[in-house]
Amino acid sequence: MNDEGTGLRARLIEAGVDLVTTEGAHALSLREIARRAGVSHGAPRRYFPTHLELLSAIARRGFAELAERATTAVGDGGASPRAQLASLGRVYLDFALGNRGMYELMFRHDLLESDRLGLRDTSLPLFGVLVDLVGRARPGVDARAVAGSLWANLHGIAQLWGWGSLQLATGAVDFAPLLRTALDAHLGPEDQ
Repeated sequence: MNDEGTGLRARLIEAGVDLVTTEGAHALSLREIARRAGVSHGAPRRYFPTHLELLSAIARRGFAELAERATTAVGDGGASPRAQLASLGRVYLDFALGNRGMYELMFRHDLLESDRLGLRDTSLPLFGVLVDLVGRARPGVDARAVAGSLWANLHGIAQLWGWGSLQLATGAVDFAPLLRTALDAHLGPEDQ
């Protein structure tokens, strides 16, 4: 691919990232992405033969940003695994709530299932970090199962908080108590 093609490919992805950020995942049509990139509606097909491939490239940007935040949250490993999990959980929830359109796109089953552009290769290492920390926080458990349950719990908190349901049901003004409760439920009380 020549430099012009690489530039156009990047412009299409950037236009998609901007669109998902401002208008949500539902707005990600090929035509609208092309319009925002300043190209004909057929131009994306030269670089992304299917709509899923372009959406996957956009979602990769979200996973890259989340991975960067997760790396910062976990730090140098000096904190306890539980403290690292608490930090990672907060980063995950902050990302989900601050980037709702991207978050929705990133976890679309059709994108992950199709593995367009290696999206699973981008998402699975994040889960691997979670599994590792759970294994260190609770030796002797099935770390993948516990990490999967914790992730599902965090995902549920993000969805329900984003909809306003948890605030209404619990009266909470911050998700921090819910995060602590989720960690206690999956890791046991902190004083154990």
